[in-house]
Amino acid sequence: MKKRILPLLLTAAMVAGLAGCGSSAAKETTAASDNNQTTAESTEAGSTTGEKILKVQVGPDPETVDPALNSAVDGGNMILHAFEGLLTLDENGQLKEGQAESWETSEDGLTWTFHLRDGLKWSDGTDLTAKDFVYSWQRVCDPNVAAPYAETVLGMVKGYDEAVAGDITKLDVQAPDEKTVVVNLANPCPYFGELAAFATLNPVQQATVEANGDAWATSADTYISNGPFMMTEWVPGSHITFSKNPNYWNAEAIKLDKLEFELIEDSNAAYSAYTSGEVDMIKDVPTEEIPSLQGNDDFHVEPIIGTYYVSLNLQKEYFQDARVRKALSLAIDRNYVANTLMQGTYSPASSIVGPGWLDTDGSSFAENANGGTPYIDNDNFDANLEEAKKLLEEAGYPNGEGFPQIEYTTNDAGYHKVVAEYLQQAWAAIGIDLKVNIVEWASFTPMRRNGEFDVARNGWVGDYTDPSNILELFCTTNGNNDGKYTNADFDAAIEDSRVTTDAATRSADLHKAEDALMNDAGCIPIAYYNDFWLQSSKITGSWHSSNGFWYFMYADITE
Repeated sequence: MKKRILPLLLTAAMVAGLAGCGSSAAKETTAASDNNQTTAESTEAGSTTGEKILKVQVGPDPETVDPALNSAVDGGNMILHAFEGLLTLDENGQLKEGQAESWETSEDGLTWTFHLRDGLKWSDGTDLTAKDFVYSWQRVCDPNVAAPYAETVLGMVKGYDEAVAGDITKLDVQAPDEKTVVVNLANPCPYFGELAAFATLNPVQQATVEANGDAWATSADTYISNGPFMMTEWVPGSHITFSKNPNYWNAEAIKLDKLEFELIEDSNAAYSAYTSGEVDMIKDVPTEEIPSLQGNDDFHVEPIIGTYYVSLNLQKEYFQDARVRKALSLAIDRNYVANTLMQGTYSPASSIVGPGWLDTDGSSFAENANGGTPYIDNDNFDANLEEAKKLLEEAGYPNGEGFPQIEYTTNDAGYHKVVAEYLQQAWAAIGIDLKVNIVEWASFTPMRRNGEFDVARNGWVGDYTDPSNILELFCTTNGNNDGKYTNADFDAAIEDSRVTTDAATRSADLHKAEDALMNDAGCIPIAYYNDFWLQSSKITGSWHSSNGFWYFMYADITE
């Protein structure tokens, strides 16, 4: 179990912020009043300030906005606007230049060379050089940092194993001069360009991090960045304001003066803020409002590559038997969950790797899986339920007799609570007594990562379309392997997929890994994600990606 100080620091910062605001109810009222005033002043013609301030809601206070530590979509959306990596993705999901103005790959695919733009600066006006990328990437490998994405984004770089063992200088990332970053891979990685655009590998300022420790990312005063916006205010429980960064290389293209993230956890409060005009876009739409919103121009539903699943804590003795895990999985009516509970906004899952993930030949990975047959037959739930009862009996728990009460941990947002209540009913049908534990978002992700659960809601939205991105979550050593799944055959298949240079062989290895995971019921897929949100038509120039991110850096506000 990794011990991390950041959540404690962030909690302390939140307590300090709340201390001067009276009760939380009073604070909400004050914040709403201030929001009304700011929106009116900043967006109406002939406004007092003349500033363009876009207000959006993508979640409550993030667990972290440190690029190396974040593994959540809400924090990722904020980091996306404050930082920029060597490369970026455009509105079509295609790689384009970021901090690097050009790059090339050696013929054998093992050496990637990035050439930085002239005159790059940090938001504090100091120079940003290639050495900053070397420091930042080595920091991701530092075992004292415990970056959850370390293996995923740098596991293919030469020297990675020695770096995560403690000697971070062994990571083969070099800065031969101030404008050149050279990365030497141990194995070819065809999607390494997408990794170079991923938030974990964004640069962070060494002097600031070393002076402040993990706390550097908890205050606007020390949150030095290099992207189109820079943090200028963080009021915990209320909002985080990012102002246009005048030192960004493409600052002339940034039309907004400020981008304000409203830190609202309750979807009804978010909806109220949207309908009253206090917020211009909300991610958390109350599920009960969805039927009335269908067909509205400002209500958007788009597919993303990701899966809503359940993690079982496989360190618990009662989950050691794969028959128990399979029984719990088969007892779930996924069609009912997706089409009734989730009102058709999600799709029933039959595997961990769903639609949108691409096989090595560019075809659908899911359609090529398991010989073209779904791992879970969602069209025959009655048979699945009978099989679940049979498996539980074979495991020594006929009708659930002798099986201990277990607890399901989740946060209360979107469909999470109704899904939890459904699982209570579904597992009761096979004799399993499930207790639901609702915790706030700020506490939920650390608890899940630290293994402080029996069963927990989980989910993954792809960072890039290669299926390794979601499958590698379940490697024994992966920092995002919350359920602590371990299987030697699975690990070997993933490792084989990393070292082969043959596309067909790599595809076979990845499918073999998914076969092992699904046959083991190493996790329980529930549904495939779609994003749904409300967004004012006055926002132009923004886009939403299949990775679950909203890009507002080039947005404008029109009347």
